[in-house]
Amino acid sequence: MSMDSSYSSDQQSAAKPRVSPDGAPLVNLEGKLFPPVPESVEKTGTSETVLRDMALKLSSTVPRFTTQWAAERLHLPLQLTEHLYWSLKQDHLIEVLGQEGPFSYRYAVTDRGNQAAARSFEICGYVGPAPVSLKAYTDALHLQHDSRPQLMLDEVREAISGLVLPEHSVQIAALAALSARSLFLFGPAGNGKTSLGRMLHQVFEGDLWIPHCIAIDNSIIRIYDPEVHEAVETDDSNSGKIDRRWILIKRPFLVAGGEMTMDELDLAYSQSMRFYESPPHLKANGGTFLIDDFGRQRIEPHELLNRWIVPLENQIDHLTLHTGQKIQIPFKLMLIVATNLQVSDVADPAFLRRMGYRLFMDKPDAESYAKIFKRYASSAGTEASDERIKTILERYKRESRELRASEPRDLIERARDICRLHQKPLQLTDDVMDLAWEGYFGNAPT
Repeated sequence: MSMDSSYSSDQQSAAKPRVSPDGAPLVNLEGKLFPPVPESVEKTGTSETVLRDMALKLSSTVPRFTTQWAAERLHLPLQLTEHLYWSLKQDHLIEVLGQEGPFSYRYAVTDRGNQAAARSFEICGYVGPAPVSLKAYTDALHLQHDSRPQLMLDEVREAISGLVLPEHSVQIAALAALSARSLFLFGPAGNGKTSLGRMLHQVFEGDLWIPHCIAIDNSIIRIYDPEVHEAVETDDSNSGKIDRRWILIKRPFLVAGGEMTMDELDLAYSQSMRFYESPPHLKANGGTFLIDDFGRQRIEPHELLNRWIVPLENQIDHLTLHTGQKIQIPFKLMLIVATNLQVSDVADPAFLRRMGYRLFMDKPDAESYAKIFKRYASSAGTEASDERIKTILERYKRESRELRASEPRDLIERARDICRLHQKPLQLTDDVMDLAWEGYFGNAPT
């Protein structure tokens, strides 16, 4: 699925509202995109049958309720919610107990309504904020991706300034971030691949609107996950104009390590709840998905590579419902793959061609190691003299150890532990560093 060329970078300042057939997923207000409140059931982009069933299931969980109570839980406007309940009343699924105010009544579910709700629960057990359509989600994601401000080299340089990298590595990292293409990081362990992935994500400014869930016919897929998404407060003055089926979050950053399995990369259907949990890369849409320790997952590397070839090529992914139905979802994220294994053992040329950029992160030389050590010592509130670093480098050489970019931090943190144990301020003395060395490396290899 290609990006909508009708919203180019030249139009970002104008930020014209873009309307889809399902309604307007996002419009511009005072220079910011937001999802407008749907004015009718048709403008929700969701089947009225789905909304009615959801309203009825919600109502069947309590003995009596008000329209206001239901509207708050369905995240729908009061008037639209009342329309749904008036329709349910006409079908004798609920009964009116009294009026609370304009567009708000007291209701109770009838016996017939409880029976209908039980049948609906057998099909889908989801109860909560009403869904949006897959098309509205796709349109909103594309629009927000196209509307991101262009990154500058200095911004990327600042974001990754915590790492000591050669200039060519900074340039490649900046190119990957600027283009939002995928990035393949490889090289010996302990030299900043994971840290670079995390820091690159920080360069992407701005927040992201995502729906609580989407509807595919009668199936519900939950998108928003409070365990991985960080919600952002919205302007109270505009709260009445915002479609509350959507939630504003910080651009997501998800990490999948050696525990990842192939099953986790498809929709997870709960037999007890009868709705779907989205896979990690769907939750990461609009942000960054880091596959760390690639090649150490509980699946063969080539299987995982084959899983990503189509999304990387076409910026779409295909997921499967438990009924066997295939659905197409957008794949609009920065994929970062990091490995410390031999590239030839975990990746084939076909996969590597589809990666946007590749970056080899080698072990530091003595000069870079010294710079890293001094910088971390300073951040820890102490000083590392040239003589101290020279002594440490000589010990690396004497014990035939390779330098690693992560080890200045690790040694200094162990020195901090030692000084704290003896209730002394952090100082990198001979005795402290000898004990820190032994505690970190153990006995020198023979």
